[in-house]
Amino acid sequence: MFLTGGLKSLLPHVLRKIIRCNRLSISNTSGMAEGYKQANVVILHKSLADDFEKFCHANDGPLPLLYRSKPGDWKCPSLSSDSDIRTDCLQYTVYEHGASTGSVKSLKEYSEQLKDMVTFYLGCSFSFEKAVQNAGVPVRNIEQKCNVSMYKTSVPCYSVSTFCCNLVVTMRPIPESKLEAAVLATSELKEAHGAPIHMGDPGQLGIQDLSKPDYGDPVHLHPGDIPVFWACGVTGVEAVINCRAPLAFTHSPGCMFITDLKNDNVTVKSSREVPQVHCVSQDPLHYSIVSSEAAQKIKTLETLIGIDPGDRGIIHLYRPGELLKACLSISHARSVLITTGFPTHFTYEPPEENDGPPGALAIAAILQALDKEVAIVTDQRAINLNKKIIEEAVQLGILKRPVPLLSYQRDSADSALMFLCERGNPGRPRFDHLIAIERAGMAADGNYYNARKVNIKHLVDPIDELFLAAQTIPGVTTTGVGDGGNELGMGKVKDAVKKHIKNGDVIACDVEADFTIVAGVSNWGGYAIACALYILSTCEIHDRYLRKAVGFPQLSKKMIWLSALPSVTKEEKLLKALVRHGFRSGKTASLEMEVDGLPFYNTHSLMIEKLL
Repeated sequence: MFLTGGLKSLLPHVLRKIIRCNRLSISNTSGMAEGYKQANVVILHKSLADDFEKFCHANDGPLPLLYRSKPGDWKCPSLSSDSDIRTDCLQYTVYEHGASTGSVKSLKEYSEQLKDMVTFYLGCSFSFEKAVQNAGVPVRNIEQKCNVSMYKTSVPCYSVSTFCCNLVVTMRPIPESKLEAAVLATSELKEAHGAPIHMGDPGQLGIQDLSKPDYGDPVHLHPGDIPVFWACGVTGVEAVINCRAPLAFTHSPGCMFITDLKNDNVTVKSSREVPQVHCVSQDPLHYSIVSSEAAQKIKTLETLIGIDPGDRGIIHLYRPGELLKACLSISHARSVLITTGFPTHFTYEPPEENDGPPGALAIAAILQALDKEVAIVTDQRAINLNKKIIEEAVQLGILKRPVPLLSYQRDSADSALMFLCERGNPGRPRFDHLIAIERAGMAADGNYYNARKVNIKHLVDPIDELFLAAQTIPGVTTTGVGDGGNELGMGKVKDAVKKHIKNGDVIACDVEADFTIVAGVSNWGGYAIACALYILSTCEIHDRYLRKAVGFPQLSKKMIWLSALPSVTKEEKLLKALVRHGFRSGKTASLEMEVDGLPFYNTHSLMIEKLL
């Protein structure tokens, strides 16, 4: 048998010859012919070939098509100079009517049947392992001298005719400090599956036990390693199984076809297109990816809204980077619950101020356009009033349909859990993300205060309890938007509120959110969230990560998303409606075209124009 120690430095044509002669005793080709592309192999009857090619193009993350042969053609001249697909993989699996009937070292005995069959060569993650190592990132499966771990997921691929299956992924443990380097090293190697499709908790992909891969070997994580998942060409094997073709062949997982193509033909991206990695959840652990360009645009939005027109000292509450992290988390959410409502004008009926609802509706509008479920929870006493505002928002074209309106009351110790989760089961949350914008927040003494230190607890339902309960529910994250420190979610900056905000020692909200967005006016924070979600949705790097590199880019919906954003015209009409229904300016209690004592024209209208 051939010694395996020097296989990584052998040229591909030499390795293929050795494999062809059946002189290797190894179980996979990971680490072999370093720097050269390897390929998954799927061989199907010619009658299925066109549909399978469409299936590959529709799911080009797991199935990047390197070459499609003609029927009966055992060579692939654009990939290798002297190859024979019948003999040049370490091992093949034979499928009959979707069932594996065994593994073979050669397909020569099937030469007659192969005359009517087409071979597909698909990119493989083994191709990027050298690039990852060159970036200073350890490749644990090579270190541990084993095959990579491969798992079936709960993520459905885009179906084409009889080809339908769930995504298969490879997992490589990566030290947390090296995540961005691993993403950068692989993101441009599209023919080797490109950037990861998930980083963090395997349960979010439907993977229950990392120690039990569906294909390959278990790869052990070192302390501090994060499980990182790439789309995998074994997805093609699952598609072959599900299509139940009378006869089909694939490489055996890990036993790739080695091509003569080098991995060095990568175009260097400009700095604005470089991917960034951000942690968006600790429980479960979850990281997201965004382009540097999109991240910078969102940082600019955060800077714009962070001015302090009322000179109240909110600059001291500012937390850089929170807008980006919050919106990345919201972007991954399926269902979002929004709350707003600050009854600061307790001597009036209604006592509501007009800061908060416009920002909440701006967020709801973009969430609707992004096809997410969205609901609003507010005080029971204000349900009918808010229902009228939502109906008018639909008529004004701000919302494309009414948003479900909910109220929350504490009836028992587990009321919040029952509200947030199906039957109170933390494993089945109804919402993935909670957003509070200009919502009265509970202070340390259990009361609710306006900026003048007046207790308005009698007007406020205990919606804070939902945010406190969310801290105990894995997979539910929260965002608080405020402009004075007494709003729900501002507990994260309560020390700064007590030190720098007038009456802060009394009014500071004690309830934290995972992300705290501080704005000169809370509505601006809502507008910025809407604009940031639009930026993320139009970011190709983030879009691919969201859809797990299966299906097609969502950029065709760009105009729908754009039309959902706030505009000066829409916000002017909404503010007029709010004034008509008795919502008053926060600072002055006037029923004029102003918010927080600042005129709509030339202040709020200018901010909207800048954000857009």
